[in-house]
Amino acid sequence: MSRFYIPRGSVKGKEILVSGEEAHHILDVMRLKQLDKVTAFDGEGSEYSGFIKSLSRNSLIIEIISEIHNITEKEKYQLTLIQAIPKKDKMDYIVEKATELGVSRIIPVISGRTIVRWDEDKRNAHSNRWRVIAKEAAKQCGRTVIPQVDDIEKIKDALSSVDGNGLKLIAALADDASQLKDAVNGFMPGQIAVAIGPEGDFTPEEIKLAKDKGFKVISLGKRVLKSDTAGLAAIAALDYEFDI
Repeated sequence: MSRFYIPRGSVKGKEILVSGEEAHHILDVMRLKQLDKVTAFDGEGSEYSGFIKSLSRNSLIIEIISEIHNITEKEKYQLTLIQAIPKKDKMDYIVEKATELGVSRIIPVISGRTIVRWDEDKRNAHSNRWRVIAKEAAKQCGRTVIPQVDDIEKIKDALSSVDGNGLKLIAALADDASQLKDAVNGFMPGQIAVAIGPEGDFTPEEIKLAKDKGFKVISLGKRVLKSDTAGLAAIAALDYEFDI
């Protein structure tokens, strides 16, 4: 059954009005027809099953047959990825795969050794692009909640924004780094944040700042991972450990 995203305001009683880009995707890309069965989700925990009742050139109406509300993804653990932006378009891939792996929040950051340097317009454009990628990835993998993608921040601001998290980890090539399995040992359900550096790693000053804010410095193994690999490896390991 085809699955797509709709804003919550599109639902009116037992019908859903779909327009804009999603209608274009359904009608022109997927080429669905009247009476075809579909599933829709609003990104906030509600999912609807039904069929295409009617359609026009730029919009369509879904007749709702069944609906489920307050669908919660596993709440014992919520994972935030603080990711230094790698060069080229690698952040696109990270956002997509982090969404598939179950993160709740992604904070793209500029750190001291981050290579990319964008003006405000370009930062906003990339942030909006990553939100679209997160939405499409949630649609594809069957999530009912779209992860939050923050605006691009400086690393010091991102570290401060997760002060309430119970477990905070920063991956770095440091002599005093702990193994991930040791750092998470005994952690009870709660919020987790993991910070991943850029090409060239975090600076010593950034690592000290993270430690001062309660982050544990961790190693992701004996091999030096690229920035776009490290974050996904950490998420996968935490997913396995905590069943996120």
